Amino acid sequence: MVGIYSPADATNWLVPGRSLYLTIHLLGVVCFSYIVARRLMPLVRAQRDFRFDRPLARLGNVFKYWFGQWKHPRYKFAGVLHILIFAGFILLVLRAFALLTIGREHFELLGLTGRFGHLYDVVTDYAATVVFLCMIVAVVRRLVFKPARYAVPAKFGRPHTADAVFLLGLIALLMAADSLFAASKAAGHVQQGQPAEALAVLSLPWILQGLIASAPLATVATLNVSAYLVHELAFYFLLCYRPFGIQFHVETSLLSVYFAKLVRGKIKPVRWGVSDEHLDQVKSFGVKTFEDFTWKHMLDFYSCADCGRCADNCPAYAAGRPLAPRFLTIKARDYAFQQYPVFGKAHNSRPLVGTIYSEDEIWSCTTCGACEEECPLLIEYIDKIVDLRRGLVDEGNVPQSLQKALKALESRGNPYGKMERKKADWIKAADFQAAFSVQTLSAKNPADTLYFVDSITSYDDRMQSIGRSTARILTHIGENFGVLGAAEKDSGHEVRRFGEETLFLALRDHNTEAIQASGATKIVTADPHAFNALKHDYKDIPPVEHISQVIAREVKSGKIQFKRVHNENSVYAYHDPCYLGRHNQVYDDPREVLDAIPGLKRVEMKRARDRSFCCGGGGLMLFYEPKEEQRMGVLRVRMAAEAGANVIVTACPFCMVNIEDAIKVAGLEGKMSAIDLTELADQQIACVPAAEQEAGKVFEDQELVSGR
Repeated sequence: MVGIYSPADATNWLVPGRSLYLTIHLLGVVCFSYIVARRLMPLVRAQRDFRFDRPLARLGNVFKYWFGQWKHPRYKFAGVLHILIFAGFILLVLRAFALLTIGREHFELLGLTGRFGHLYDVVTDYAATVVFLCMIVAVVRRLVFKPARYAVPAKFGRPHTADAVFLLGLIALLMAADSLFAASKAAGHVQQGQPAEALAVLSLPWILQGLIASAPLATVATLNVSAYLVHELAFYFLLCYRPFGIQFHVETSLLSVYFAKLVRGKIKPVRWGVSDEHLDQVKSFGVKTFEDFTWKHMLDFYSCADCGRCADNCPAYAAGRPLAPRFLTIKARDYAFQQYPVFGKAHNSRPLVGTIYSEDEIWSCTTCGACEEECPLLIEYIDKIVDLRRGLVDEGNVPQSLQKALKALESRGNPYGKMERKKADWIKAADFQAAFSVQTLSAKNPADTLYFVDSITSYDDRMQSIGRSTARILTHIGENFGVLGAAEKDSGHEVRRFGEETLFLALRDHNTEAIQASGATKIVTADPHAFNALKHDYKDIPPVEHISQVIAREVKSGKIQFKRVHNENSVYAYHDPCYLGRHNQVYDDPREVLDAIPGLKRVEMKRARDRSFCCGGGGLMLFYEPKEEQRMGVLRVRMAAEAGANVIVTACPFCMVNIEDAIKVAGLEGKMSAIDLTELADQQIACVPAAEQEAGKVFEDQELVSGR
């Protein structure tokens, strides 16, 4: 047929167009449905996961993170590129559906006619052009510029560059075929003297129309039918090929975002639907085989876009530890594809640790949350790591360096193995005891506020000063408070994230009873790890605040006023503790406290707030001996030096331990010092009694001597 007609009316290889394209449609849909059904088979065999609560909040996540692409601009160039591609696809959805129907019958989508239809065609002409150009840029970026975060070290497997480039090429072909179809249709109508919609100026269809405008009508008609056929075949091939590689996230990411965790800082239970009281009925703890993952975590494996942002922000990976969150996901997805092939029978699942994961890989995580914070698709890593650790602990595979600390926690309630009666010895420092009285709470001796000290502040000689500073501040603001003393055991925060669930539950239940018996109506702590545990892992206890929140509030109320800093040549940098910042979103309060101190000069490190760099102290890491090329704390200290700071302020005793040690290891003793926010605030409080001023003089030069 000479002229421009609907592909349905054309004949291809003696086959009527309507029959040919109906066959392509049916085969494409059937093949895609079969492949997806096979890919979802592991999810059917997976563990339960309750993700159907709070539908409005989940829809809000979809609009913000999936549709709104909220996190993508954190990497500006790649983010803008992805947003353009995503927006182009969203705009082209109706056009693609309309185009698919042309080969089956004469059909116009409601609303895509008249003035609106012409406007939509113009917009989609530009959308197809932008997507086509973005594909070229993405291919060049992958093959020429090769961003470091896309690299795959040999120990983590093979790169997926060829797969990515092939998929980008398919999308470019799809856009080109779409544009050529529109261009040849317009050019043919002009040659036939029929009215033709004007194509968007400088768009790809407009350019192609100019190139073929003078070609014979028969050639234009052939291009028109051929472009449509290529579009159909490319569309369905791309649709069916995506579930075999990283592009499967196009189909699964919306669901992954919708079912994402809604509460930060919380750890999933050992088994969904099994209460703590019935855990003894669970035959196996944690993840040992692939089917031990929950269906949501398997969905995460499919949804990973392999962008490398998680590993790029992972402090363990930066320190040279054998861990990169990205490859935890990629290796699991590759394993799922192997064990549950699209064609053939599923294989018996093997233990994950020792096959695709190593023990060092699993123990290297500090649970800092940097990977989850950065992921644009809200993929979860900490719960997977903790579940894998639970599986190792259940099998008795505990790192030797941690065994002593765990035994001490079990027998003494603290990882140091110290006597319970020494829990409150930090109060007995001579200069402190002479000026202050800290009561031990009980049912007979209650108080409004409980100061939960936790193990490191109670037993570490250097960290005890944080406890005393906290007590002085609470006294200054007139808080009626006390401590649990010997009745307080470790909060169990690190124990739970280490994977020792049973021990955590014992610690939690003991502390819960002691807290309830104290009669306190609120809890304050200076330890972000205890803060996170009490807030998210405990139940039936009073509300909890971190001391930085208390100080910030009292500064605003006027109860706390600061005197001018003694050494105005000092430059301060605030280090965000992971479990205060990323996990609990407390970023502004500590900074407001620092900025309220007259004469204090503060700078921000390059990695700050939600991109803060972990000190390396989470997940019982103070007692673990990891395999690493360099210490995380040393990397962090150097970041502070690069920012021009000579005093690092933090709000966590774990961070203080690591940062003070890192200053020594980095050779910066005498050039840089570290101080806790409570110590600094205590030192700078104005209009305090002489006894309190005398007690705070030990911090005047801010060169603190470690008593560890």
